Amino acid sequence: MTTTSSAVPTIGLPFPRTEYERRQQRVFEAMERANLDALLVTAHGHLQYLGGYNGRGAYFMPFPLILVPGREPTFVVREYELGSVRLESCVEEIVTYREQFDFAPVCAAAVRRFGLRGRRIGLELGCWDLAPADVSALQAQLPDMKFADATRLVATVAAVKTEMELEAMRFAMEMTDMAVRTFQHSLRDGITEAEVAANIDREVEKAGGVLRASSTTLLFGERTKLSHGSPKQHPIRNNEPAFMELAGIKHGYACGLVRSAVLGRHAETEFLHDLSVEVLEAVIAAIKPGATAGEVDAAGREVLKRHGHPEFLNHRVGYQTGINWGERGNISLEPGALDILEPNMTLHMPIILRGESGYLIGTSEHVMVTERGAEILSRTPHTLHRAS
Repeated sequence: MTTTSSAVPTIGLPFPRTEYERRQQRVFEAMERANLDALLVTAHGHLQYLGGYNGRGAYFMPFPLILVPGREPTFVVREYELGSVRLESCVEEIVTYREQFDFAPVCAAAVRRFGLRGRRIGLELGCWDLAPADVSALQAQLPDMKFADATRLVATVAAVKTEMELEAMRFAMEMTDMAVRTFQHSLRDGITEAEVAANIDREVEKAGGVLRASSTTLLFGERTKLSHGSPKQHPIRNNEPAFMELAGIKHGYACGLVRSAVLGRHAETEFLHDLSVEVLEAVIAAIKPGATAGEVDAAGREVLKRHGHPEFLNHRVGYQTGINWGERGNISLEPGALDILEPNMTLHMPIILRGESGYLIGTSEHVMVTERGAEILSRTPHTLHRAS
């Protein structure tokens, strides 16, 4: 076991150290409300939010960030990743382990150093990156401590963005908008998904941006019946639809959009898109401080009920965004959800409808909750693009 408390180089941090300290303090306040004496943060997005390190090396075993109010945090990481963690994290106290069998005893020893015997410790049980075997091993090492599920704690804090976070997201959205415009301008008979994707990458790179590669879906024609799909050497033909979902990214903050197009005419997908716009606008109108996530979801479904097609939407209407697009345990705009919306939360609402023939067509917006409602971050209309 190795511990370091030397000054950490901050060249790899995208935000000032004070920004991370402010976030940690908000988590401490949430821990007090949840009656937790300690918290082990293991979700990659939450690690990046609270300490800067993006968690890439934590595929092997968890990299818990141990948070105890009034104490400096401790990071438990693989020794192999120590250099990267030092460079990319603002956490000074770092404890290392070497192999998988070392993780539980080393982590337990680090927890015991805080004098938490008989205390209540939160684990992110509903997030990625913490396996049941990890939990069992920690419980065996710490039989005198009480474990509680703290899945939603960091997510709820991180849902409300600071000005620095919003600045990063606005830049990310500029790159997303550029990608959308390139997608629209590229459409012509015979061009392939892969060629359009290459055009998008080139234009975004020229502007000094990047896209979140793992979230890109680009589909033409019959392939728009797929729920997700990376671009292939598949051409679009006249009177076929096109669908894309992608996100610009800055400092780990992604701003995604869904946009659809038709080369020529395609009656079924045009009908689906018109309906998706009506649903989306109802969802956006329902977003305001004090509304619940479930109420926002219900506003969109009510539109489909009025049209007699509730079955067209088979997923939630939206979700919390920020660091790590797909973090499990984040706020979800789904039926019955009780999370309360607050100003400066950011949300993505992809309204993608499945028609009777299986086409998946729709649109989305990425918004910030304001005191009065919702601010749309994109500058490209969510109408159907018609190419010829």
